[in-house]
Amino acid sequence: MLKILIPTVMLFPTIWLTPSKWLWSTTTAHGLFIALISLTWLKWTSEVGWTASNHYLATDPLSTPLLVLTCWLLPLMILASQNHITPEPIMRQRLYISLLASLQTFLILAFGATEIIMFYVMFEATLIPTLIIITRWGNQTERLNAGTYFLFYTLAGSLPLLVALLLLQQSTGTLSLLIIHYSQPMALTSWGHKIWWAGCLMAFLVKMPLYGVHLWLPKAHVEAPVAGSMVLAAVLLKLGGYGMMRMMVMLDPLSKELAYPFLILALWGVIMTGSICLRQTDLKSLIAYSSVSHMGLVAGGILIQTPWGFTGAIILMIAHGLVSSALFCLANTTYERTHSRTMILARGLQMIFPLTAVWWFIANLANLALPPLPNLMGEIMIISSLFNWSPLTIIITGMGTLITAGYSLYLFLMSQRGPTPNHIMGLPAFHTREHLLMTLHLLPVLLLVTKPEIMWGWCY
Repeated sequence: MLKILIPTVMLFPTIWLTPSKWLWSTTTAHGLFIALISLTWLKWTSEVGWTASNHYLATDPLSTPLLVLTCWLLPLMILASQNHITPEPIMRQRLYISLLASLQTFLILAFGATEIIMFYVMFEATLIPTLIIITRWGNQTERLNAGTYFLFYTLAGSLPLLVALLLLQQSTGTLSLLIIHYSQPMALTSWGHKIWWAGCLMAFLVKMPLYGVHLWLPKAHVEAPVAGSMVLAAVLLKLGGYGMMRMMVMLDPLSKELAYPFLILALWGVIMTGSICLRQTDLKSLIAYSSVSHMGLVAGGILIQTPWGFTGAIILMIAHGLVSSALFCLANTTYERTHSRTMILARGLQMIFPLTAVWWFIANLANLALPPLPNLMGEIMIISSLFNWSPLTIIITGMGTLITAGYSLYLFLMSQRGPTPNHIMGLPAFHTREHLLMTLHLLPVLLLVTKPEIMWGWCY
């Protein structure tokens, strides 16, 4: 763990002491170096499940893929932000990259924590850099409103969790993930216990987000700069799923009855947000709502608590992290050229940027879960485990899959095909940097097909 954490902390002196001319290339190289070292976590040698350097930080097959995804994303965020942050004063550039690096530090500590309270503190700490990135570097005037939504939804969800964790500590005597599975199961009978159960999960369901408490997400995504959208879609939503998986193990006797309303909301959300996507005119808003739809499936997979459901949830989280981040990068490249996120104003881009149309095509096919990509693997595992739990769910999940295919094709045809309007004929060409960025997003998705066991979690 320290072999990643120390280079990550050393990013800060790199950012503040590098000459301004070399700032972006040095930090990108440093980030890629950390990302490459983090791949050593995937070489699994432990037989007991946990690999720990001390009592407080450890990795296991559930947290490892998410940790690697976090490290992989930092250099990509720096690459994506370069164009629109470079005109700013050098101190603001350094501050922006420092916020991204601090976000990575908090996320590594959150995913690697073995104490649940430490996980909670880091879970909350990620709020601060994200909020500053959205409210300071967002594009439109709505960004302050988006930041307020983001802050209050997350805080309102996570304060009950703190009380629930303190009650858990009082009744079991420990909050260590290494030990808590072996403690006596609690006799959960009263109404108070039911409220405690909801308190434990609410913070994570807001973060995922569950349909019904998802209104902060489209606002935050649309108003955030590209790096904010990337880290929100790729890693911060996954904190919710990860936290749910860790907590579900301890909530067992009550989950059988109390999970019903949340499951219904999650599955209904797949249909509803998919339908909203079909009517969207805003490019980033469409991709944001598609994230809510995919996370609804993940929530369903986790709440039924079967090995297949858990495995499918992890696979879909990793695949969705890379694919939705790629889509946000592509939306940003279009926005930087046309200065509009309205899809109808930027039609027929395939004629001007043929290679970029290929990136759009691959990213959209991955988003609609084309075989043999890991998105399909995750979705099929979740859908089949939900079908095993209740055959009626196949109607909702099947509809959700159809709608996903519909809005993905709508997104592609709307932005790439059709007659090219005269007002976008003279756009600047795509840079090598942007093609590299897309390659680094989509190559891991294609490679994960060949060795899916590195993201299966505990269940192999």
